[in-house]
Amino acid sequence: MAISAPRQRIVLTTLLLNPNKIVSVDRIAQFVWDDPLPPSAAATVRTYVMRLRRALGPFGVERIQTRAPGYRIQIQDNDTDLGRFLSHRRTAKTLAESGELAGAVEELDRGLSLWRSDPFTDVPCSRLHESESGHLRELRLQTLGWRVDMQLELHRHAEILPELRRVVREQPLNEAFVGRLMLALFRAGQQPEALELFQRVRDELVGQFGMEPGVELREMQRRILRGEDQPAITITSTPLSDPPPVVENAEMPMPAQLPPEVRDFTGRSGETHALYELLTARSDSGQAVAAGIVTGAAGIGKTSLLLRVAHAASGDFPDGQLYASLAGPDGSPVDPGSLATRFLISLGLPGAAIPDSDINRLALYRSVLARRRVLIVLDDVCDAAQVRPLLPGSGDSRVLVGSRRRLSDLDGSSTIALAPLDEHIAMDLLAGIIGKKRIDNEIQSARSVVQVCSGLPLALRVIGLRLLNRPNRSLDETARRLADPQRLLNELQVGDLSMRTALDRWYEALGQRPRDGDELRKAFRWLGMISSRHIRPHTIAVLLECSENRAEDLLEDLAEVHLLRGPNRDRYTIDRLSWAFARERLYQEELSGYYIAALRRLSQHGYPTDVSFGPAERLPS
Repeated sequence: MAISAPRQRIVLTTLLLNPNKIVSVDRIAQFVWDDPLPPSAAATVRTYVMRLRRALGPFGVERIQTRAPGYRIQIQDNDTDLGRFLSHRRTAKTLAESGELAGAVEELDRGLSLWRSDPFTDVPCSRLHESESGHLRELRLQTLGWRVDMQLELHRHAEILPELRRVVREQPLNEAFVGRLMLALFRAGQQPEALELFQRVRDELVGQFGMEPGVELREMQRRILRGEDQPAITITSTPLSDPPPVVENAEMPMPAQLPPEVRDFTGRSGETHALYELLTARSDSGQAVAAGIVTGAAGIGKTSLLLRVAHAASGDFPDGQLYASLAGPDGSPVDPGSLATRFLISLGLPGAAIPDSDINRLALYRSVLARRRVLIVLDDVCDAAQVRPLLPGSGDSRVLVGSRRRLSDLDGSSTIALAPLDEHIAMDLLAGIIGKKRIDNEIQSARSVVQVCSGLPLALRVIGLRLLNRPNRSLDETARRLADPQRLLNELQVGDLSMRTALDRWYEALGQRPRDGDELRKAFRWLGMISSRHIRPHTIAVLLECSENRAEDLLEDLAEVHLLRGPNRDRYTIDRLSWAFARERLYQEELSGYYIAALRRLSQHGYPTDVSFGPAERLPS
């Protein structure tokens, strides 16, 4: 059935690219509108989904499900061409592993026959074309290369020559397919043509990029010159479209951009080991590069863990390490296309060699990475759409990502959500800064300090540095100061290290959300009225005068960015530092009349003892 409305096709495509997963309304809206979102974006998306269900009939009503904070489409593998294609790939992998190469080739033939044109030909969304279309084309090319390798293994070189010639004509600098064509020509008795092909490709690479062909392609030439046959090999490379101008200087310096790691890093041994294994494990050359994601609350130590692992694994990446924060000074997201320019220059390309368009620039970035083993660390990531264009398409490069969000829509990723440090490790961190003797002399006060810091390494580090600079201040006095919520965030600041600044960045980032940023910030502020650290949706519904379902959605969104934890039995939990910050923002941004009205509403619903008004005398227990 045809979907005539272009924007409904965009909605359907976005859902189909995330089968059986929840896609938020915000995420859908980012694809529907390439420009800044209109104020009515969320309502309009809901209208498009309603019309889409109607257009698809019983299928749409049954399969497109509403699930907070968006929608999910329930489909089976055989419901879409992409699903059937991936199913054929899985079957082929099973057959190949059992040695049935002929059967695996037949399965890949069936899968490749489903490709009729470029993906999203009739979907008018440049962001989808940029972030997903290239990935799907590369997936098809990898599958084609896999099938060709098995056909070469079966000595069907004469059968595949026409197809290989066509691919190399279309992508003359794709070394993987050039190598396969050279091998097929050699086996077909056309050794001179194979060597001429190598020389032509070498001239292009040297002339345009100032670089020699890869090791595998040069080895292929040497063996053909010696008349030695060899098994089919896969040469990892990514096709270059729109080649840039000549690179005059072939000398490419190795980037080493990792900031220094913190010296007092403590704990996180399990997380460190898991990320290190992800970075250093070898994978098949045709396999997509996975990303290791670290997420967690403000001050939880995401950047510290990323840098700890990156430095430990740097020796495994001889072509260098790239690092960037994907959030600007005001918290606004950095454009991945502009970041690709910076990375390409770091990798040795002069500015004149870098294409103007984002699509060609990102394609060149992936092409350069495919020939190298580089570690890329992307910190302060706002969402998966920022990361996806910067992932290498193939090869031995690896990516580490730090984000306040969980990025569950980033396929092939492995996520580690950092929990607060337990008391034992938190005490070790504090002792590592101020000395174990000082801790042992006031053990109970030290425990009180650690408890108020909520297991956050940044807060513990700040307190440790303040105590280090004040050798005569007791831990008991420090614990007393921290117990006052009006003083708490002032105590957690030394130099440019500040819990308030860290929380403020997260709070401002909520406002970047085009649909409900102001409402989310308001919901967070009003958490400062609730003396209990445990919050129920009904309480928020009363405070904000909204439905309980809407209140639950807001709490879910705050939990998604780790400003809350939960839910656990319909209750969400806020840590002491976030609560003190929410209360501070509440006093700064709300009028006193709103307090009185909110207190009356809560009192009418049976919450008179759960809420305090005016300066608090103590932190919530």
